Amino acid sequence: MRYHPISASTYVNHRKLLAAELPSKAMAVIHSNDIMPTNADGSMPFRQNNDLLYLCGIDQEETVLLLFPDATNPAHWEILFVKETSAEIAIWEGEKFSKDGAEKHSGEATVMWVDQYKSMIQMLIPESLHVFLTSNEHLRQHNEAETREMRMGAELRQKYPLYHYQRLAPIMHRLRSIKSREEIDQVQHACKITESGFRRVLKAIKPGIMEYEIEAEYLHDFVRKGSRGFAYTPIIASGFNACVLHYIENNKACEAGDVILMDVGAEYGNYASDMTRCVPVSGKFTSRQKDVYNAVLRVMRGAQKLLKPGVMLSKYHSQVGVLMQEELVKLGLLTSSEIENQDSAKPAYKKYFMHGTSHFLGLDVHDVGLWHEPIQAGMIFTVEPGIYIREEKLGIRLENDILITENGFIDLMASIPIEADDIEALMA
Repeated sequence: MRYHPISASTYVNHRKLLAAELPSKAMAVIHSNDIMPTNADGSMPFRQNNDLLYLCGIDQEETVLLLFPDATNPAHWEILFVKETSAEIAIWEGEKFSKDGAEKHSGEATVMWVDQYKSMIQMLIPESLHVFLTSNEHLRQHNEAETREMRMGAELRQKYPLYHYQRLAPIMHRLRSIKSREEIDQVQHACKITESGFRRVLKAIKPGIMEYEIEAEYLHDFVRKGSRGFAYTPIIASGFNACVLHYIENNKACEAGDVILMDVGAEYGNYASDMTRCVPVSGKFTSRQKDVYNAVLRVMRGAQKLLKPGVMLSKYHSQVGVLMQEELVKLGLLTSSEIENQDSAKPAYKKYFMHGTSHFLGLDVHDVGLWHEPIQAGMIFTVEPGIYIREEKLGIRLENDILITENGFIDLMASIPIEADDIEALMA
């Protein structure tokens, strides 16, 4: 692997946290992702199931983790199943985890080949009263492809239909939302790689450059710093394209006088960063562009101060809306009358700021978490307000990643230039 992995002791602790949440006589089964095909003999780059990564760190296909804290035999409390390797596999595919390697990497005492998984389930499941299975319960997921966890879960329920099956997702969402020290370090490292790419890009931008050329500059810098690349599909949107929230074509020329919105982030060790910056193609903002830019920056800084332990995310987003409507009035985009007469279900500011301000960040760029419970220390959020003025072909969004602490927050992107004057100076 090209990244420095998290220590085995952290994975051991993650499994202890999960075991403490399971009821008596409960078994939990977590499967890896598949290698997904493209066409002919092609395949997509492998990306591991994040629940499995969180619990054991094995970044390899055909892996299963079985946790059964109340199993009669202590050797069966935790079993890690990995794909059996061979000299032939090493020649064609490269090194895979051996049993010893998997044990050292994950801190797992019992490691078996994955071919033994079904026989071990058959032996152990009669001891259980509950079987917990993973599933993708992200609020935004709309996957139509059958995953390994779906396939293997269905097989288990069909073969052993009279057992009490339960959802592991709510427990994993709670655990994964609070980051351990080493997880925070991985996100911080991803942020530093993103900063390096951003500083490189500032030197390359000029009128006529293609959006995809800017994307290439980022990718070059990310990969040379040990990242596998982007944590998500990058948005490089110049001019009117910045008013399309999920613009990912990145195929237009950047014209003099326009502003480029760049929503990009490097991954590192499967952990994501998520940054948005807006810069002038010609190296200088116009007076109007700078006014809008600074309005967004003020909302961003105000929002950061609102994110703290005990706050409900729904209340937080409402408070950010108040900050935003004040700035939109100052910019002449909304009137006091529109604010006074607005429908509370459809606030007036939504005309220019349509999306949410923050989301969880971690192994997923839109990481899992509990949206209806108070914010806690150890959570990482993005803060990303924006103003999109379609009639002016101007979209401004600014985004940093912050760690919530007991007494406030730590901006993990504090060293990445964001002041309009600093951006202009660096581009000069």
